[in-house]
Amino acid sequence: MELDELIARESIRDLVARYNAGADGGRFDEVLELFAPDAVMDITTEVFNGRDEIEGLFRRTQQRVLDAKPSPGERQYVRHFTATLQIDVEGPDAARSRCYYQVIMAHGLDHWGRYIDRYRKVDGVWRFAQRKVTTDGHTDRSAFA
Repeated sequence: MELDELIARESIRDLVARYNAGADGGRFDEVLELFAPDAVMDITTEVFNGRDEIEGLFRRTQQRVLDAKPSPGERQYVRHFTATLQIDVEGPDAARSRCYYQVIMAHGLDHWGRYIDRYRKVDGVWRFAQRKVTTDGHTDRSAFA
């Protein structure tokens, strides 16, 4: 494996971690910067093109989380966990990956599935070019059912 491929892989791992942490913290301006300007977000039931539409999805999701009422004494939160990140570097400016995710909220496991991503370099920095979100399941209390 060449040094450029190692740098690409580590940059993509960092990109996925920053997406999780930023989205969980509601820092959507930071999260949007992780996407190429013309990126596509596919959540199976809808497709969002470009940062403006993706921002709309994030704001709508934030409202769903706020509307999900935790039990008395619980504080509402969202935590994304990703695992088994498999990265394929396709060239100096293109890569793809797939991984599993779980979303934990105050009531416990909420929903889970897979991210299937494509990346490209924009001004020398790895960005999401496309993120496909599949949901394999959810609990009865899911805010996203």
